[in-house]
Amino acid sequence: MNRHLKSAIAAMALALMASAAFAQELAPLNSDTEKDRVDWSQLEAKYGAFPKIPEGTRAGGVSKTLTNEYWRSLGEGYEKFGEKAGATVAYQAAQSEGDQLGQLTIAEGMVTTGFNVILVSPQTDANLQPVMEQAKEANIPVVNVNDAVVPQAEHYVGNVQRDNGVRVAKWFIDNRPEGGKVAIIEGQAGVFAAVQRTAGFKSAIGENSKFQVVASVPGNWDRQQSYDAATNILQQNPDLVGFYCNNDGMALGVIEAVKAAGLLGKVAVFGTDGISDAYKSIEAGELTGTVDSFPILTGEVAMETALRLVAGQKVARVVATPQALITKDNLAKYKGDGVDVRAVLMKDAASAQ
Repeated sequence: MNRHLKSAIAAMALALMASAAFAQELAPLNSDTEKDRVDWSQLEAKYGAFPKIPEGTRAGGVSKTLTNEYWRSLGEGYEKFGEKAGATVAYQAAQSEGDQLGQLTIAEGMVTTGFNVILVSPQTDANLQPVMEQAKEANIPVVNVNDAVVPQAEHYVGNVQRDNGVRVAKWFIDNRPEGGKVAIIEGQAGVFAAVQRTAGFKSAIGENSKFQVVASVPGNWDRQQSYDAATNILQQNPDLVGFYCNNDGMALGVIEAVKAAGLLGKVAVFGTDGISDAYKSIEAGELTGTVDSFPILTGEVAMETALRLVAGQKVARVVATPQALITKDNLAKYKGDGVDVRAVLMKDAASAQ
């Protein structure tokens, strides 16, 4: 049995034990449908001005990896709000998105070294479950921040994952009225965000009989693996009209496969996350679009939520953060010189109510 398999089995065993301890207290969380929720734009309206936090407050952030720009940006948001609020912020991550035990070790270390609140972005829905139990025993609040969802998390901050896929499907329906074949490059198998994003796309595109999903394969958040998968799909379906990818890194790999096949401009490619390279690719006329979930703002909102908990406030189980489908047509609205993205998104939120 190899080391990685042993690690995965150990993590799952720990998760099952912790899950049993929680079972009697909290219903399993579905962050997309949980009714106890508040929109990020309503935090102050519902809970009042940000409270004073105890002097010396330490907040720990545990990320999936720092090799992906999305997670670096999330940490930037943590640090930005933490500095504003007067909290000390430590942000750490596993070596790779497959290092589940490494991430667990980091999170457990934060529990035992006196952090006042911990924000976690689990690699899977199970690998950080034991930390939830340990932190609860130590009276340390834990906030699950995108994109895997620990079922027994008491607090979650992030967007509606299913809606990522729905938005892209609606674009295809509106902009490719003749229909055609489409494919999906999924994230890591079994992770809540990947499952929901894929399901949202399939459900929405399935409402239009002119479209056919000819492939839905895992890219495991990996650019090269997604390039290889897209190459195979295009060889089998040269008349494909588009791809939906569960994150931008994979979408950029798919774009390279589309270019290599001489199909740039004919095959639409969408990603998810809104990283800077995705915006550059859209501006260059390559990537068709991305569903931006605004990671810096998400980090700010998550840290605000976490510190409100430290201050003793009761906050909804889910704080929903914004997202927007970005294409060349609306890119300037959300990105560019002089754009105050928080103000733009506040305006979007107000108009949606």
